[in-house]
Amino acid sequence: MEIWNNPSCSKCVGARDTLDEARVPYVVRPYLDQPPSAAELTDVLRRLGVRAWDICRTGERAAVARGMADWPRDEAAEPRWIEAMVAAPELIQRPILLLDDGGALVGRTPEALAEAVERARPGDG
Repeated sequence: MEIWNNPSCSKCVGARDTLDEARVPYVVRPYLDQPPSAAELTDVLRRLGVRAWDICRTGERAAVARGMADWPRDEAAEPRWIEAMVAAPELIQRPILLLDDGGALVGRTPEALAEAVERARPGDG
């Protein structure tokens, strides 16, 4: 499993703690320092089953400066959203967990983290 991590984010700390407690191995990706490419972010969106605006932190300064809250939310506009998030990775919701089974989750809730742990241990169920 890979976790897109912001070390100053409490939700990221909680996700790492949950995975550590469950002894689930993971690799940390400091996505603010190692931003995803547009292709990587597009793949993550596919794995999550969401559109770019669904994981965009539109309240962040970089989003407000771009006026993103008013951007269209349709297929034609999605490359613009992806480009903005690649240029300013702080706009990407966190933590994103890229699961070894090919799926992905946004690990902001206890339920999402429990699902990540469960999916990391398919033989335990």
